[in-house]
Amino acid sequence: MEELKKSHQSSRRWNSMCSLSSGTQDDTSSGFTSDESASVSQRSSDQGLIFENSILSSGTLDALIHHVMPGVDYYPDRTYVFAFLLSSRLFIKPHALLAQVADTCSLHRSLYPASLSIVSMGTFCRHIVRLISEWTDTFAYDFRDERMMKSLHDITHFCLTFEPEARKDISQILQNLLARLSGLERYEERLKAISVEAANRIRASIPVTDIFEMCPNPTVLALHLTSIELERLRFIGPEEFVQAFAKENATVETSLRDMKRTRNLEAYVQWFNRLSYLVATEVCMQLKKRHRVRLLDYFIDVAKECFNLGNFNSLMAIIAGLNMSPVSRLRRTWAKANVQKFEILEHQMDPTGNFNSYRATLKAAMWRSEGASTDRERVIIPFFSLLVKDLYFLNEGCANRQKSGHVNFDKFWQVAKQITQFLAWKQATSPVDKNSPVVKYLLTNPVFSESALALASFECESPDNNYEKNRSKQLKIELSGAPQIPA
Repeated sequence: MEELKKSHQSSRRWNSMCSLSSGTQDDTSSGFTSDESASVSQRSSDQGLIFENSILSSGTLDALIHHVMPGVDYYPDRTYVFAFLLSSRLFIKPHALLAQVADTCSLHRSLYPASLSIVSMGTFCRHIVRLISEWTDTFAYDFRDERMMKSLHDITHFCLTFEPEARKDISQILQNLLARLSGLERYEERLKAISVEAANRIRASIPVTDIFEMCPNPTVLALHLTSIELERLRFIGPEEFVQAFAKENATVETSLRDMKRTRNLEAYVQWFNRLSYLVATEVCMQLKKRHRVRLLDYFIDVAKECFNLGNFNSLMAIIAGLNMSPVSRLRRTWAKANVQKFEILEHQMDPTGNFNSYRATLKAAMWRSEGASTDRERVIIPFFSLLVKDLYFLNEGCANRQKSGHVNFDKFWQVAKQITQFLAWKQATSPVDKNSPVVKYLLTNPVFSESALALASFECESPDNNYEKNRSKQLKIELSGAPQIPA
């Protein structure tokens, strides 16, 4: 039975190799610019795949794997390569998939020179190098796995044996991969250092609320916030969104618990929460009403500048911070602030109609970005929680497999299209130096927990009713006087 299985696999790979199909050879980017970009070239050996109007809609997992494997006269569409590498991890681990690419290389080696000429081998190797280039460029984090690196070594050694002229391209691929992984390691170490410093500062002293004195210009602070946002966006791997689905679904075919998969996505969500708490802390630590009013107007202006910059994530975090109960209850303070300007910003991020106003504004920002003449005009930082929510409901609303057992590739085209847009957004250039004192302050200055914020709020404006009075008494008992970092 094992021999029969091996014979079947070899036959399938031989078809992949020898198919005389019309696979695309262009080098265009992997973006989904229109519905037509999901059209996939069909091969004579494409059994187990279902196409509707020339668009791949479903297929068996084996057939989909077969379809991504290059041949002598075939290379898969780049949009398909991206969509498949992105979503296939729900069914097969990346290292197992790359091992199959290595197996395909070994099969070709066994057929040379009896069935394949040196010219054909060279062509096949160039196709393999191209596949590896696309994989390492877009999903570099997969190669933190030693099993991936072993297969990569075997594959590149094979390609250099039969196509020595590929040495320059392979060297560049490996250099770029090393740079990406080294940059990721430095970023994660920096996140750890920031977390440690923030924890040490909260234990050493109470928060020092001097953001206005440190950076009195709202536009400048908005630029620093945008710099932080872009750095965190840049290090989120596209596969992290799909791997988050796997964590949500206990019945997924392949376990991803053996690798760190969504760390950078989670760090970005934590940054949003921190910024909201920082805004609330800055306001509630001001015992004088005129100082609180100044900070309210200041953060409203910062939020407006974030809107103008296309930084919708910081905009929403600031709005969320100002709407936290400890801040929103400060009625005497709000009576002196520019409430009208704040309400305009709130309208832009109104959740009514599934955030219709925001989605219209985002489309306008995308239009502006496409015709931008400066780096600053190209910045688009989406409201990240809504992006994740959209992907989550797309995942929950569509099954991974059809009733026939086929993989539902219609779903994965949609996921790939949304994430491709995200990849374009995160390439924007940072507008300011990420190592400035203002950035350090934003990342490490102590912030209050929800309970500490509530107590500080009562100290700013005394409790108005019996509920607030009782709550204030409880908080004084619960808290020792030392503010706490939110969980």
